[in-house]
Amino acid sequence: SYNCLDRHAKSGRRNKAAIMYESEIGRQVILTYGQLYREVNKFANALAGLGVKKGDRVCLYMPMIPEAAIAMLACTRVGAAHSIVFGGFSADSLRDRINDAQAKVVITADGNFRRGTPFPLKNNSDAALQETPSVQKVVVVKNAGNDVEMVEGRDVWYHDIMATAGSYYEPEKMDAEDTLFILYTSGSTGKPKGVLHTTGGYLVGVQSTLRYVFDIKEDDVYWCTADIGWITGHSYVIYGPLALGATTFMYDGTVDYPEKDRIWDMAERYGVTKFYTAPTAIRTFMKWGADYPKKHDLSAIKILGTVGEPINPEAWMWYYENIGGGRCPIMDTWWQTETGMFMCTPLPGITPLKPGTATTPFPGVELDIIDENGNSVDVGYLVVKSP
Repeated sequence: SYNCLDRHAKSGRRNKAAIMYESEIGRQVILTYGQLYREVNKFANALAGLGVKKGDRVCLYMPMIPEAAIAMLACTRVGAAHSIVFGGFSADSLRDRINDAQAKVVITADGNFRRGTPFPLKNNSDAALQETPSVQKVVVVKNAGNDVEMVEGRDVWYHDIMATAGSYYEPEKMDAEDTLFILYTSGSTGKPKGVLHTTGGYLVGVQSTLRYVFDIKEDDVYWCTADIGWITGHSYVIYGPLALGATTFMYDGTVDYPEKDRIWDMAERYGVTKFYTAPTAIRTFMKWGADYPKKHDLSAIKILGTVGEPINPEAWMWYYENIGGGRCPIMDTWWQTETGMFMCTPLPGITPLKPGTATTPFPGVELDIIDENGNSVDVGYLVVKSP
C-alpha cells in the first residue's frame, strides 16, 4: 500500500492518473494517485471498522471496477491477505475458496454487465455464503444497479461505510515474508490449490519485471487486458504499474461490445502506449480481420506483449503487423501463478525476437531443461534453478 500509493500521492505524481477505467456500458472513471490514496485510506478504515486486522483473509468476488483495486490496496494497508475469486466462477467455486482461506469478510458487487445485460453477482455470493462459517461481514458495491437482497447484520453497502470512514489509516508494518495474498490455481490435477505470495519479494519482482520488459516511462498509458481474478491482473494490472507510479487502464466488459473495434477505439481514445494481452484474444482479432484496428490510430503504442499460453507464429506476425504497425517489439512472456512475475521474456531493444518463443530468461532467473535424473538435456522438464 505504501509503495503503491503513499510514495506517489505525496510527490509530484499526486495529480497524475493512477487508474483510467471504462465499463462496457460507458461508465468512465479516472483516479489520480491522490484520489486513489484517499479512497484506499477510507476503505482501510472501513475494513478495520468491520473487524479486519493483520493476518485476516478477505475474499473479493468482484468485476473489473476501480473499487476492486481500492479493495486490494485497502487489504494490504490493514495487513490482511486478499483472496480474489474470478467473477465468472460459480457459487460452489466461490464457497470452496472462501472456506479454504477461512475468509472473514467478502467484498462483492450487486452485479455486473455482459453485453449490456446485468449479471447478478450478489446472488452467486449469497448462494456461496450458505455454508461459510468464517464469514462475518459482506461488503456490497453498487455497480449494476440491480435489486439485491441484503442480509441484516451481515451485509453492508460499500458507499454507506465509506461515507463515515476516516480519511487516513496508518499502513500496517509488514515483514518481507508476511502474506500479501492467496490466489487459487487449478494446477494440473485435483482441487484448486491456494498459492500464497508474500509482501517483499513479490513487489520487487513485479515492479522490476514490468519496468524493464515494458520499458515503463512517466508518460505511459499501460493496458493489460487481464482480469484481476488471475495472477496477471494482480501483478500487471494493479501492483506492478502502481508500484512504478504508472497509469494503468482497466476495462470491464467484452472486447466486441457493442462493436468489434471496441478495444481499438479505447486504445486510441486513451492514448495507450503499452498493450499486453493473450494469444487467444489475438487469434480472435485475427478472425475478425485487420479492418477493425485499421479504423483507429494506434501509433501511440510502442510495445506489445502476450501472456497466458504459447503464441503461434502466425498470430505473432499478425499482431506485429496490424496492431504494432511493424514497429513495436512483442514481449512474449512466460511465467506462472506460482512465480508471480515474468520468468522468461525478451527485453525491448535488446533481445532478438523470434515469433512464437519467449526467448531468454529475465535477468537473474536461471532456467534449465532436465531429464528425470536431473541431467541437462535439449528436451525434457523445464525447471527454475534461481531465484
